[in-house]
Amino acid sequence: MSNLTSSELSSFVQECVIALTDNTLQRLVFSKYRGDDKELNRIAVRSVELKDKRFASCLYQYRTNHITKNVEISNAGALFEQWLLGDFQNAHLTTIEWEVQLSISKKGKVLINKYRNKNAPKSSDNTMPGAEMAMSHNREKKRFVEQHRPYLHELGITDAVGDIIPSMSRKWKQINKFIEVLSRAIDNTGLADKNEVHIADFGSGKAYLTFAVHDYFTDKLKVKTQVTGVELRQGLVDLCNQTAKKLALTGIKFEQGDVQHFKAQGINIMIALHACDIATDYALHMGIRTGAEIIMCSPCCHKQIRPQMQSPAMLAPLLQHGIHMGQEAEMVTDGLRALLLEAHGYDTQVFEFISLEHTSKNKMILAQKRKHPLDNSATLAQIAGIKAFYGIKEQCLETLLTQSQ
Repeated sequence: MSNLTSSELSSFVQECVIALTDNTLQRLVFSKYRGDDKELNRIAVRSVELKDKRFASCLYQYRTNHITKNVEISNAGALFEQWLLGDFQNAHLTTIEWEVQLSISKKGKVLINKYRNKNAPKSSDNTMPGAEMAMSHNREKKRFVEQHRPYLHELGITDAVGDIIPSMSRKWKQINKFIEVLSRAIDNTGLADKNEVHIADFGSGKAYLTFAVHDYFTDKLKVKTQVTGVELRQGLVDLCNQTAKKLALTGIKFEQGDVQHFKAQGINIMIALHACDIATDYALHMGIRTGAEIIMCSPCCHKQIRPQMQSPAMLAPLLQHGIHMGQEAEMVTDGLRALLLEAHGYDTQVFEFISLEHTSKNKMILAQKRKHPLDNSATLAQIAGIKAFYGIKEQCLETLLTQSQ
């Protein structure tokens, strides 16, 4: 590696350490792994404060599980440089003011792109003293989640004094947006008036949203709640149960399983974010079958419909491109799901949700059970017409609903 390349790499590493030290780091990810561990995908780094000392918290993201290792900031620079020299080809640093993208070619050449963070706070000389604090205070009133809640600190969203850790700001926004959407659905369905509410969260992962939902019902609404997080990875199940125990929470538990095989009855709210392909259909079916008042799904990986779709002659020139066909298949799949929910007693919305961490998938299907049934014959005719138009023989949710009748 040339001296110039080494100098550029060292400069990038120095910026990372400075961001960790002065707590301006929002996101640092090392990707395009080329090392010997075939299970490792990438490493995400954030700043944490433990016992009044700041550390670089390194999340090793493997294919089937995640492992966190805390490193003293004084040792972080050497570790980052080691990763870039031997293990990773890409690194992306985001601070409050800057974004820096580093890539290393196969020949060892370092390329760096640096540009202003589009979300960087804008200063103004005309700002009145105290105005920024007042604006911040006003914005805080609109939050649906209070950042001093204990679970946020335990999950690494806030530091020891209750401030949002910069690298977790996106997750903080996601939690608030999710609870905002849920709160409106609760108002519409009257769930806050129930004596007890049962909630299932499929694919709960690290359970940021699972804990947030439990906290919202028990702390804000004062409703007795039983929340079950269902996760395929046993390690995360154990970790989340330990967190619930450490916080001395009642009415929340985590079990190993998946939506296709988990047996559930009497669910009031069914949540399934990023249920892959037909797992979304199984989740929607479970919500309908158990009579859930609220169903919240964020679908991804639309694979079932696409191979069946036959482009009508008029649309063939548009859909000859793979990306267009994929977008069309996604729209048709989720459109049919929404119509099937409508036909089975739900008012349904499909809308753009805030971008979820580590993915560009940000669509949500929100279904709220109607208080009074409606004639569904017209909706069923629409479903049949769409299937005939595209030559679709089978849609998983429709099949599941037919089998359960």
